[in-house]
Amino acid sequence: MESPGPAGPAAEVIRLATASHLTIATAESLTAGMVSAALGSVPGASAVLQGGAVTYQNQIKVDVLGVDPAGIAATGAVDAVVARQMAEGARRVFDADLGVSTTGAAGPEPHAGKAVGTVFVAVASPGGTRVKEYLFDGDRESVRRHACSAALDLLRTVLRDRDAGNKSQD
Repeated sequence: MESPGPAGPAAEVIRLATASHLTIATAESLTAGMVSAALGSVPGASAVLQGGAVTYQNQIKVDVLGVDPAGIAATGAVDAVVARQMAEGARRVFDADLGVSTTGAAGPEPHAGKAVGTVFVAVASPGGTRVKEYLFDGDRESVRRHACSAALDLLRTVLRDRDAGNKSQD
């Protein structure tokens, strides 16, 4: 697993976003600000990092990010649709080009029927929203670190794909 610090994927996310003049916002549940902290640890992050919301409680996901309460009631917070709505909510709340979200069951117990290590990461952009599901092994802290790395990797992928698309249009 790559380090989420300044020498790892966070630095590339900041570099790519800066080069593309794109802003980023975060909405984090199980990572509780780790993604935002990793991005903020990179020199120059202030050019692109708009802000972030730690929405650990479901009611905060609903009230702050606009996640559908009926959806959370039906599936629980560890869900692809919830991750999508969190990322899209982060874009809206922070007026950002990209929103990234994390939601999952870090443990030590399953969460609303979802196994420990189940994580959903989403990145919302003007071109749409990508959601990925993961099942990570390990203890609570390991699952959280993996989720942070997965969020940075998905952000990096979205930015690389956008960059490649722009170059092919030149």
